[in-house]
Amino acid sequence: MFSLKPPKGQATFKSYLLPQTDDKITPEPRLKKLEPVLLPGEIVVNEVNFVRKCIATDTSQYDLWGKLICSNFKISFITDDPMPFQRFHYKNLLLGEHDVALTCIEQIVTVNDAKRKQKVLGPNQKLKFNPTELIIYCKDFRIVRFRFDEAGPESAKKVCLAIAHYSQPADLQLLFAFEYVGKKYHNPDPGGGSGGGSNQQTPLFETYSDWDREIKRTGASEWRVCSVNEGYMISTCLPEYFVVPSSLADQDLKLYSHSFAGRRMPMWCWNHSNGSAVVRMANIKDALQQRKIDQRICNAITRSHPQRSDVYKSDLDKSLPNIQEIQAAFLKLKQLCVNEPFEETEEKWLSLLENSRWLENVRLFLKHSAELVYMLDSKHVSVILQEEEGRDLSCCVASLVQLMLDPFFRTITGFQSLIQKEWVMAGYPFLDRCNHLKKSDKESPLFLMFLDCVWQLLEQYPSAFEFSEAYLTILYDSTRISLFGTFLFNSPHQRVKQSTEFAISKNIQLGDEKGLKFPSVWDWSLQHTTRDRMLFHNPLYIGKSTPCVHNGAVKSFKRTKKNYSSTLRGLPPSLKNGIISEQDFLPRRNSLILKLKPDFLQHTDNNASGMEQYFREWFSKPIDLHGVILPRLSGTQIKLWKLCYCRWVPEAQISCGGFITAFHKISLLADEVDRLNRSLRQHSGSPPLQANASELDQSRMYFRANELGDASASPEFLSSSFPFSPVGNLCRRSILGTPLSKFLSGAKIWLSTETLANED
Repeated sequence: MFSLKPPKGQATFKSYLLPQTDDKITPEPRLKKLEPVLLPGEIVVNEVNFVRKCIATDTSQYDLWGKLICSNFKISFITDDPMPFQRFHYKNLLLGEHDVALTCIEQIVTVNDAKRKQKVLGPNQKLKFNPTELIIYCKDFRIVRFRFDEAGPESAKKVCLAIAHYSQPADLQLLFAFEYVGKKYHNPDPGGGSGGGSNQQTPLFETYSDWDREIKRTGASEWRVCSVNEGYMISTCLPEYFVVPSSLADQDLKLYSHSFAGRRMPMWCWNHSNGSAVVRMANIKDALQQRKIDQRICNAITRSHPQRSDVYKSDLDKSLPNIQEIQAAFLKLKQLCVNEPFEETEEKWLSLLENSRWLENVRLFLKHSAELVYMLDSKHVSVILQEEEGRDLSCCVASLVQLMLDPFFRTITGFQSLIQKEWVMAGYPFLDRCNHLKKSDKESPLFLMFLDCVWQLLEQYPSAFEFSEAYLTILYDSTRISLFGTFLFNSPHQRVKQSTEFAISKNIQLGDEKGLKFPSVWDWSLQHTTRDRMLFHNPLYIGKSTPCVHNGAVKSFKRTKKNYSSTLRGLPPSLKNGIISEQDFLPRRNSLILKLKPDFLQHTDNNASGMEQYFREWFSKPIDLHGVILPRLSGTQIKLWKLCYCRWVPEAQISCGGFITAFHKISLLADEVDRLNRSLRQHSGSPPLQANASELDQSRMYFRANELGDASASPEFLSSSFPFSPVGNLCRRSILGTPLSKFLSGAKIWLSTETLANED
């Protein structure tokens, strides 16, 4: 037999690799220096080096090399490589350029190229193969993709499992906000904590005084603040303090509360100057007592009206789509917006958008809210919003009605107080609807639906709103950051109960506080710099009064009803009131607009004819920006909120185009006017107006006239997705060569698809 042992003294190994020189630079020393920026209470649970972040699917030449880290708050990709093609990045102080909050993760997919396997990872699942690729699908429509070709296979597997585990926590107290606040309590900030910012100006409606001030602001003299639920003794899904008719005694409320679903008694929302009120309540589940209690509540609301007008009840469960239908429409919309490649759906995109019914649902909410505005403003009757539990559809409708009627809620502070009052304190179940724990079958984007409706009004009446489109989009993104107590719980009671239990487990002394104090989303200084927060301001907004200088004296120019916007002047009669006339029913040849039916003309009773007359008269007059505003509801007026839904799609972007170009020009003009006003005040020697000199020296506009040499030219970094950048956040084609993008860039409309594809 032959021997396998080598002869003595003979080498057993032969190297075919060239010897390495001493001056060869390996990437590892540089990667060791890449460390994440961590928040208080944030810890790194796993990490892997030599990871590639994919920028495009058809080439790897733009990929970034770095370290992938999973913490108990986010996944973070750290690199020294510059982002290709990116000329602007809107920074968030909590999240880096390549970070994704764990609560923003929708789905985690691991892929092994060699075995041709892929697996959707759950929280406690095992991974039987070593992943070569990780794809993160985000709730804000982003898709982020990483490659592990050069990374250690075991390290890659561990970081994937860590992301799956920490992004799907088993308990509410495992969300990062608890660790963050616990760390803050153990190590208090000597500078005064995390407060400051706009949080101090926004009433949180957690106290008796906040509700009392709102009563006085609206002139609701026949209503009172009720403290019967103090300590959440009656209902765990109502605030401790809320407003009820003065004629309803606390004893009556305690008696009637057992008959309502969730013990959600009638809750006042707002009062019109004519005395009519908006009230919301749950259904009465006690069939035997239903008529008696219902009559008692209606009589109390009637007595709270100075004219003793009747009460109009709106059954929202019968009038509007339910949360399951809204969720189904949203999933179709999301599939349409993240479909890859984008150009393959282009020919059917509009029909698929219509079939999703998302825009139709937006229209239905606006339409129903406008009808209730008619009842309050024209008929002078109080409105009761009734639904099963009174904490979903009524949040949206009550907010839209107040937004249309009260100009205060169209300011930034007013809008934030509206959300705080009608959503947060009224018990909207953010935890379940946003599905922060990834295990709720009650997920539904109703809050996003509300923001979309607000955007429609902003788009139609830009001069009536103080806040911008970017503000609404960033507000939606903030619901996916597990730091703010604003959007984290199902009710104020749940916040107090869970945070108190957490404080006891961590030996945190609360003193007289009712639970831990979580950061408020309204403290925007936690997320953005002062300069970046200027993007929240709408340069088109016309405030109630504008300071001016006359004969050396500062005066306040008050706009009267004669100072109207010309938004609707020149509007074709067929489009007034959002109704298309009979001669416009038939679509033109090759038109994308289908045959539409007028909504308000479907009513046949006398009340409907009065409603139709009300809308026709309103749309025939110039608009008072500080009065009632009503939505235009025709198919062409309800649009897709592109900045929110399509901002991560490179093919859908318009370079140096879109609304942002007009926003830029108007901002420069507004900034120049502000500077001239300040110069006039300084020249006249007049005292500053409710501000110190340093505040007056700073512009309220993001774009400033003195920063650009050529004010007429738009910055090169502007695009229709501004202030967001799709580069690196969505793995699609690296070349923007689709027919849609070329048409948006100025290609001739009659060119064929083949001609466009062959263009240089």
